[in-house]
Amino acid sequence: MDNKLPCCALTIGPDITLYHMGPPLELGPLPSFFYFCLSGTDSLCTDPFNQPVKFLEGQMIRIFSMTLPGHENRMPATQAMQIWADDYARKLDPIENFLNTLSCAVDFAIQQKFADPEKMAIGGLSRGGFIALHAAARDERFKYVLAFAPITELHRVREFSSLHEDPTVRSLDATHLAKALAHRHLRFYIGNHDTLVDTRSCFNFSMDLVSEAIQKNIRSPRIELSLYPSIGHKGHGTPLEIFSQGANWIASCLKP
Repeated sequence: MDNKLPCCALTIGPDITLYHMGPPLELGPLPSFFYFCLSGTDSLCTDPFNQPVKFLEGQMIRIFSMTLPGHENRMPATQAMQIWADDYARKLDPIENFLNTLSCAVDFAIQQKFADPEKMAIGGLSRGGFIALHAAARDERFKYVLAFAPITELHRVREFSSLHEDPTVRSLDATHLAKALAHRHLRFYIGNHDTLVDTRSCFNFSMDLVSEAIQKNIRSPRIELSLYPSIGHKGHGTPLEIFSQGANWIASCLKP
């Protein structure tokens, strides 16, 4: 059985490719979900990483993705976090570069009337969830944020052990995004014993968001955290029913 779904590529500029699936672009602007996991094609097309995409099939929702740093040229996904760490050790900033490129791609999708700027969500799995949080913090147009087992403290990732106290790496921890995100609708799913990205870190970030929202006089913050029995390597796996719940939430948020 073929576990891949077809996706299309839009070349925006030199080294900028936006991948998409869903209703034909000729139909004009539609609610859109920007989803990240690995490479742009793997995020949208390869099982099991694309489970949220599969569950959104048939909806009038466009799904976009881009290739995350360290996943270019079919590089092994297992090496990506080491590539990030090596870049930061050399005083490079792959996340900043990617976020700037993503901003150009989002603007393009809106200007070309592919994405409805009033109906946009963003999300991701693991490192993709980390990227989604940073992108949403920069762009108010992302009203809804979905993250499955997200990295929330980059300095705790094993490959960053030698950079544990590096100020640039520390500045990327999600807690610094709480003020920018507290008024959005956010939903997190994570295993109850995820030792790869740390369940407690995700919980603490969720509470940081709630605290910021309360300070903004938001009485009932739209911040949700769902724990499920951990599965997979280091408890970092995501069951199909969790992907389904997340996809259904995105569909309900983006419905006309």
